[in-house]
Amino acid sequence: MLQFVNSHSQPLTMDNKSPNFVQRIILASVNLWESPWGSTLVAGLIYLVIVAYSGGLFTPSGFAYYTYQAEAFLHGHFWLTSIPPSTHDLVFLNGKYYLYWSPFPAFVSMPFVALFGLQFNDVVFTAIVAAINVGLMAQLLRAACQREFLKLSKTLRSILVLFVALGTVHITLAPFGNIWHTGQIIGFTCTILAYLAAFSMKGAKAWFFTGLALSAAMLTRNQLVFTGIFPAIYLLLQEKPWHWRRVIRNLVLAALPLLVGLTFYLFYNQVRFGSPFDTGLAYHLMSGVFRADFNQYGVFNLHYVPINLYYQYIFYPFPLRTETIMGGSLFLLSPLFFGALAAFWKPRSPMGVWALFASIFITNIPILLVMGTGWIQFGPRYTLDFTVPLLLLTALGIERWKPSLSFVLTMASIIQYFIGIIFWINNYY
Repeated sequence: MLQFVNSHSQPLTMDNKSPNFVQRIILASVNLWESPWGSTLVAGLIYLVIVAYSGGLFTPSGFAYYTYQAEAFLHGHFWLTSIPPSTHDLVFLNGKYYLYWSPFPAFVSMPFVALFGLQFNDVVFTAIVAAINVGLMAQLLRAACQREFLKLSKTLRSILVLFVALGTVHITLAPFGNIWHTGQIIGFTCTILAYLAAFSMKGAKAWFFTGLALSAAMLTRNQLVFTGIFPAIYLLLQEKPWHWRRVIRNLVLAALPLLVGLTFYLFYNQVRFGSPFDTGLAYHLMSGVFRADFNQYGVFNLHYVPINLYYQYIFYPFPLRTETIMGGSLFLLSPLFFGALAAFWKPRSPMGVWALFASIFITNIPILLVMGTGWIQFGPRYTLDFTVPLLLLTALGIERWKPSLSFVLTMASIIQYFIGIIFWINNYY
């Protein structure tokens, strides 16, 4: 059984000492991030400033494919009824263009495309959703503390939200729109909502809404369904007293939206490509860089594991150079994530730690097997898929750390990512 300790009474100070004037200024600034509304507004402002700097404030991205798919859905078609300016990475089959990406973000875009047409600005839309993600993460950390899963002071929660907003690969996706970034940002939203449902709700409602959010996540990026390992185990551990009839009912409630989502996805593929298991990847207009590997190994293969491991966990992109756009080490660019390793040292909740680890590890398997590292990018953008369980694991690991250490590591992350973003905009955007 999980054992937790509440910590809401911890004083809001640096390293449990009475803060001086400078520290009070720092605390006032950092603690703004603990508020869901405050963090949403501040993150949104920062993201939109980056959008303006990159020139995307009034212009959709050149790869706003979800907008075109949304328009097609509004006309009752699964193929694109209008052709985007660029067809890079689209599927071309029997004279029609399709998306191989899963359809949920296009459904989310439909009301906006109905209002604004193909001029709907996916860049601003993605930045707004990303800002909402930051607020949702602040609420998730609050809920996890209220349920006594985490033992964090308000200061540490603030630092973690600041870290997610500006010191992780999330910030490299938030301000730029396009099919790749929008999909990951919306998938991140769905994952946060699944975990938030598990922590914020109880009983049948928690199970159903967790399953519903995971279904949306799966229909955005398929591997995100595996992030549901932790909330499933967590909810099972909340079933006390244990009654098999109630447990089975709750499992069915969680599975129902997942089955509906999976059924639609298989139907979606069947109608488009003649097989429920064919997503069209064999026909997509890939970059010539990948053609030889694709012909020999396909899209998913063990052959890609070494290069993906290198660019996601080992490669350090500084000093900045052409190779920088291939990615960057998750832990070197976001060193606060080293705190996740500390969670395994004398954990208060061994089951919680290993459930989070399983969510991260299994979600990461298809990421390591996939052709390509996700370039052009700064940082390991695919790792956003498991950032929710990774952040909770990190939160468990830094509970015993001094807030000042967490803050310094967060600032190191922020500085590196802002340098990388400016480099990326000036050279590749």
